[in-house]
Amino acid sequence: MRSDVVKRGLERAAQRSLLWALGLTDEEMARPFVGVISSFTDIVPGHLHLRRMAEAVKAGVYMAGGTPFEANTIAVCDGIAMGHAGMRFSLASRELIADSVETVAQ
Repeated sequence: MRSDVVKRGLERAAQRSLLWALGLTDEEMARPFVGVISSFTDIVPGHLHLRRMAEAVKAGVYMAGGTPFEANTIAVCDGIAMGHAGMRFSLASRELIADSVETVAQ
């Protein structure tokens, strides 16, 4: 499985120690690692529910036999950004989101 890259073999002892420091059990280490990316923020009204949704997704991943890890990315609200310099960043934020997800996943 892809997550073996960071957890299998003698050369990955340091990575395993950091994962165990998170509180992972041997059973959780043996499962596939699944990333759950959320753009929850309390400044974007449309994203307020995403914290609860990410928790539900993580519970589903765990029940299905995976070990979930949550990471966050940025969020820009077009409505709040409208009418000032912030609106120049709405489309650009899509690239930042894609780049941040790829960086965490890799």
